[in-house]
Amino acid sequence: MEPGIMNINQPLVSRLLLVLCFGVFNLSCHSQVTNIHPEKEKIALAAKIALPAVSGRIDHIAYDPEHHLAFIAAWGNNTVEVVNIETRQLVHSITGLREPQGIVYIPSLKKLVVANGGSGDCIFFDPVTYKQLAVVPLKKDADNIRYDETSHLLYVGHGSGAIAVIDADSAKHIADIPLDQHPESFQLSKRHDRIYINVPDADEIEVAQLSTNRVIEKWKNVNASWNFPMALDEKNNHLFVGCRHQPKLRMINTLTGEDISSPKCSGDADDLFYSDSLLFLSAGGGYVDVFRANDKGLVVVNHMATITGARTSLLLPSEKKFLLAVPKHGHTPAALWVYNLQ
Repeated sequence: MEPGIMNINQPLVSRLLLVLCFGVFNLSCHSQVTNIHPEKEKIALAAKIALPAVSGRIDHIAYDPEHHLAFIAAWGNNTVEVVNIETRQLVHSITGLREPQGIVYIPSLKKLVVANGGSGDCIFFDPVTYKQLAVVPLKKDADNIRYDETSHLLYVGHGSGAIAVIDADSAKHIADIPLDQHPESFQLSKRHDRIYINVPDADEIEVAQLSTNRVIEKWKNVNASWNFPMALDEKNNHLFVGCRHQPKLRMINTLTGEDISSPKCSGDADDLFYSDSLLFLSAGGGYVDVFRANDKGLVVVNHMATITGARTSLLLPSEKKFLLAVPKHGHTPAALWVYNLQ
């Protein structure tokens, strides 16, 4: 090419390349999922309930269906915020906590249980008076909680590699399931006497037996890693795992441990819920992804922009609602966003 022609077009070419690179960067970093909406009407934002005193990271959410109360673990604020989603009001703030993370409400026992990452304490509260009923000391980084209504057992991930088994009636720590590293999300399968556990630092899913509290299988991650959120479809033997490195939503056969499907999802996935063939994934990258599952795999049906850092959520299938915890941004206060499901 002649030098004169290169000099004339160089600024224009440079500008075009800059625009192209910027566009590619935004696409790859902010929108991992193809933006198609074949079932966009499935979910719609209905309310934003302000949490004006909350700052910092927000972790998991629990719910009292009888009184329409959402309990929000405000990790960076060292509080649990109590919100009535029917009246759309903040009704109480439980203070004096140390990095609250995992949280569960037990309707049959009328107890609220909060796992504190900073201290390791698993604290039982009266959900009406908010007074402490009991404290079960665990190792630091006490996090995700699951409750088995049949056995009245609580399972709490904690420390550098264990799930504590707690008798919810007596608030006694009765056993531990030892793991290779710290657990993130996990799911209980009473049907198969299993507990499926995300262990991202070991780059694997560990499978333990509920009846013996012992790990019996280890499934190494494939094609993606940093596996944090998890959901389970017991009926169809499908396990769903959200991965952050090479963001993907994996659909796994629980009988073989093999992947069935692994489409892209939004980055920084942190919560994942399954109901009636639909999966709802909240991601800190600033999106909620909705997938439909079938025997052959997963199809994205909605990809909604939210707020960067809005990672944690809760699905309320019986009320056809989806709750999203949104942290404070600049002068915009933290909030609980309430979506209606069609």
